[in-house]
Amino acid sequence: MTGILDRPLALPNGVALKNRIAKAAMTEGLADEYNRATGRHETLYRRWAEGGAGLLLTGNVMIDKRYLERPGNVVIDGPQTEEQLQGLRRWARAARDADAHIWMQLSHAGRQSPIYVATEPVAPSAVKLSLPGGQFGKPRALRPHEIEDVIARFAHAASVAKQTGFTGVQIHAAHGYLISEFLSPRANQRDDDWGGSLENRARLLMQTIKAVRAQVGSGYPVSVKLNSSDFQKGGFGPEDSIQVAKWLSDAGVDLLEISGGSYEQPAMMDMDGMEARYEEAKRETTRAREAYFLTYAEEIRKAASTPLMVTGGFRSAAGMEAAVTSGACDVCGLGRPLCVDPNFPKKLMSGEVERMPSYEKMMAIGPGFFGPNSSSTLMKAMNGFAVMGFFYDNIYRLADGLETKEKMAMLPALIRFQMHERKVAKALRR
Repeated sequence: MTGILDRPLALPNGVALKNRIAKAAMTEGLADEYNRATGRHETLYRRWAEGGAGLLLTGNVMIDKRYLERPGNVVIDGPQTEEQLQGLRRWARAARDADAHIWMQLSHAGRQSPIYVATEPVAPSAVKLSLPGGQFGKPRALRPHEIEDVIARFAHAASVAKQTGFTGVQIHAAHGYLISEFLSPRANQRDDDWGGSLENRARLLMQTIKAVRAQVGSGYPVSVKLNSSDFQKGGFGPEDSIQVAKWLSDAGVDLLEISGGSYEQPAMMDMDGMEARYEEAKRETTRAREAYFLTYAEEIRKAASTPLMVTGGFRSAAGMEAAVTSGACDVCGLGRPLCVDPNFPKKLMSGEVERMPSYEKMMAIGPGFFGPNSSSTLMKAMNGFAVMGFFYDNIYRLADGLETKEKMAMLPALIRFQMHERKVAKALRR
């Protein structure tokens, strides 16, 4: 069976994706103690590539070892040894051997670097995350020359990605990481050229795109992941985001992925019933709406010509086909379902299955086991991290060549995740 999901997509630079399904970026935590790619990356991405998605986006590959998103991140930080390069080449080849594109997601964690990695993270301004539990230290504001260094690091990492066989890169400007922090007037309280007006707050992102493009050339795909909204009062909102999307379109970005939220407001993680949170769920519509950010994508479509990718909430072939057919997006991103069954893209496109299960049904105990109706930020965070533990466990199983588990008790998953992160952090070679 061949439908719209099976059709190729030509990007502005002439590169074509073989279909309209992408494996969305999910942090893997599989690097060794030197933050190098390992054979587990190779095994994992071969599984995902063989599952049928035309595009695989890696999890965060960090550009600065001092400020990781988590201790098991792969890092491209300065000159790479031959051993580092070989690990990256094997990772990329695993996807290309199955005829899939693999784009490296490049990121700087900013103030969202956990305290057991960075006791003093960096940010546009010294504004601490509003989260309980003491998991993140108070950041210090980056100096102007350090911001220029961040841009150079993104460009260098992109050049290494191209050199080692990754078929594109994605700049992570969403979810409260460093570039997203610069975009947000809540986190960015600077009064120099990097803060204040939207043009200044977007300067880091736009200069990064320019520097990356200078390194990789016009024929190499450059993507951006951008928040539709931070979902915080006084934060980066839809109007600002639409303007930034216009600028990115003018700059020749090849694919724009629409997302939203941050650690403080984790819309992208579905920690708090995202299906009912985003405005499109409140609107009357004649067609089924699954993905969280489709309404916003439709607004972007009016303002920018860049091909669009939407991730978050897709669960059925019909919902994905409706999104692409309507023009709301060009690529549908799948994340968590592929941690349980990496073959879902192939099954959806062939008609073997019509719908993927919602992740709540994959757990022995639901995500709200710490109080499903609690208004406590701490309880919500514990629920979210427990859910994450379920998916991380399955990512590790896929990376080890094992079968995944559809049922898992949440409390042990949470404990295993927390213990694993601290063990990996202790083993890091600084």
